[in-house]
Amino acid sequence: MIKTFFKWMFRIIIGFIIGSVLLVAVYIVVNPPFTPLMVIRVVEGWFGGKSVGITKTWKSYDEISPNVFRSLMAGEDGKFLKHNGFDWQAIERAKKVNAQRKGKRLIGASTISMQTSKNVFLWQGRNYVRKGLEAYFTVLIEALWGKKRILEVYANCIEWGDGIYGVEAASQAYFGKSCEKLSNREAALLAAIVPNPRKWSAAKPTSYIQRRASMIQARAGGLPTPKK
Repeated sequence: MIKTFFKWMFRIIIGFIIGSVLLVAVYIVVNPPFTPLMVIRVVEGWFGGKSVGITKTWKSYDEISPNVFRSLMAGEDGKFLKHNGFDWQAIERAKKVNAQRKGKRLIGASTISMQTSKNVFLWQGRNYVRKGLEAYFTVLIEALWGKKRILEVYANCIEWGDGIYGVEAASQAYFGKSCEKLSNREAALLAAIVPNPRKWSAAKPTSYIQRRASMIQARAGGLPTPKK
C-alpha cells in the first residue's frame, strides 16, 4: 500500500516537472493567452454580480517603449538585470523588517521574474506551497526565457486596473495612446500603480502616486534595457 502510494507520488511529481518545463518552453515563442488572475477576476465578478471583462492586446518587446521597461525595473526591481531571479539582499531585508511589523502590512521582496512566474502560472497568496512553486517557475523562466522575454511577458500580463491587463490596454485606457508612444512620465505613472492597480489610477494620480512616479522617473533614467 505504502509502496504503491510512493510510486504514484513519484509519477505525479515527474509528470508535473515534465509538463511545467514543456509549458515554459512553449511560452518562449507562444504568448500566454490568459493568466490565472484573469480567470479569478472574472469568477469573482460572476459571484459578486458584476460583469468583469478582459481587455488586453499583446505587444512584442520591440513594440513597447523602452520607457516602460526602465520604469518597471525602477519601480519593481532595480537589480533585475543583475540577479538570477532572486534578490537575496531584498529578501533578507524583508524578513528582518516583517519580523518587527506584527499586525501591520508586510513588505515584499519579489523580483520581476518572481512576479512573472506568479502572474503567468500561479494564483495569488502568500502560503508556502505557492511561494515554493513561484521559486520553481522563477528558476525555469530565468533559464529558458532570458531577461527580454521575461520583461515582455511581464509587461503584457500585469493587471493594471479592473479588467485591464498588459501595458497596451493600460496605455490606451489611461492615456489614449499606444504603449509605443509613452513618455517617461506616463511610463512612470503606470509603473507607480502596479502594486495596487485596482485602487490607484495613472490618469488621476493621487499626490502619493505623483511622488512615487517622480521617484521612479528619476531612477529609470540611468537604467539600461536587456539585450537578450
